[in-house]
Parts: sequence; structure tokens; C-alpha cells
Amino acid sequence: MAEWRFSEVARDRAPLWCRIAFLVCGDWALAEDIVQVALVRLYQRWDRLDPAGVDAYTRKVIARLAIDESRRPHRRAEVLVAPPDRPGPTPPADRDEVRAALGTLGARQRAVLVLRFSCDLSVAETASTLRITQGTVKSQSARALGTLRTLLSDNADQDHAADQDRAAGQHQAADRDQDKKVLR
Repeated sequence: MAEWRFSEVARDRAPLWCRIAFLVCGDWALAEDIVQVALVRLYQRWDRLDPAGVDAYTRKVIARLAIDESRRPHRRAEVLVAPPDRPGPTPPADRDEVRAALGTLGARQRAVLVLRFSCDLSVAETASTLRITQGTVKSQSARALGTLRTLLSDNADQDHAADQDRAAGQHQAADRDQDKKVLR
């Protein structure tokens, strides 16, 4: 009989308790986890609780669990700022240029960049994988990224200059065509 009553109360009140937990913690997934733990604790004390105090007891448990969760290191919010050396998604036209620029790097520098930025390994994981020190990973990354920046900016400058030359040539051709029309 006691288990049936607990099931009814849990089924009827769980949505309300989830909303309360959400308001306390601000995360639906965490709120559901908190309510699950609260239900376990409620079940463990079910025979000793006054039926009129079930809501009060559960709210107290929810609040305390939410506070405990907020104190855990894995729950702390981190301010994540994208590192300036981390590239965003590369448009398809630039991929060939990036691959060509990577080909000009030494094998170690290329491996460091691929592991760090394509495979998303940390400095320590990259160092362990390549069996080099973390300082070497950092210095090789910095040098390789500097080389890539120079190569890719030179290519971009050359492409920009070529585009300007093409545009100037098109304008000159258009001017000649206009002059021919005027002379006719």
C-alpha cells in the first residue's frame, strides 16, 4: 500500500518538482537529475514522513541538491574565449591553400598543428602522442602558425592584387568600348 501511494505522489508531483528544480538550477537536464535523486531520498524516508509534509521535504531536498551541484567543480561555468590561433571552419576554396601551406611546413610542425587543431588534442595530449615536451608543442605551434599566417596572407595579398588588376582591365575594356561607340 505504501509503495502504491508513493508511486501516485511521485507521478502526480514530479512535473511540479521539476519546474521548481529548474527555477533553482536553471538547467532542465540537471533539474530532472535532481528530482530523481530527491525521489530516491523521499522513497527512503517515505514511512517516516507526514503526508502533509511531503512537498515541504521534497522542496528542501531539491534546494539542497541544487546548491550542492552548483558547488561541484564540473558544474562551474567557464568563460571560454576562442584562442586567436584557432581557425574557424575553412571555406572549401581556402582548403587547398591551407593544405598547400601545410605542405611547406616541416613534418613535426605539421603534426603538431594537425593534432592540436584538427584532432582537438590538448598541449599535453599532443606532447604525449609525439613524445616531445609541452614546451616544444607550444613553440612548434607558434612557429608553424606564424609561417601559415605569412604564407596565407601573402597568397591573399596576391589574390587581392590579381582581382584588382582584373577589375582595372575590365574597366579599361569597358572605357574603350564606350569610346568606340562615341566615335561612331
